[in-house]
Amino acid sequence: MSKPFRVEREAADELEEAARWYEERRPGLGSEFLDAVNVTRELIARWPHAGAPVPGVPSDLQVRRAPVQGFPYHIVYLETPSAMRVLSFAHDRRRPRYWRSRIVR
Repeated sequence: MSKPFRVEREAADELEEAARWYEERRPGLGSEFLDAVNVTRELIARWPHAGAPVPGVPSDLQVRRAPVQGFPYHIVYLETPSAMRVLSFAHDRRRPRYWRSRIVR
């Protein structure tokens, strides 16, 4: 049984902003982006340790990232005993590691 996902407020805002940006570029592209995000989320739920560990994060925290297929984004997440915490829907080339302040032990 997979753990529930808990999306940080800032991450939810990032996802909404990215989907809106893609939709403005081409009608339907925002939905394609959200579909790709959902596929990645399902993969994380099924195989939480398959995401690549994020370098530079304290070793006692298992912060991982999984790519969103077809888009320059990763889902950055942390598995806790009770949930999968989504820290960020991070663009691959913008503001690296800006989301680190969202890690709370």
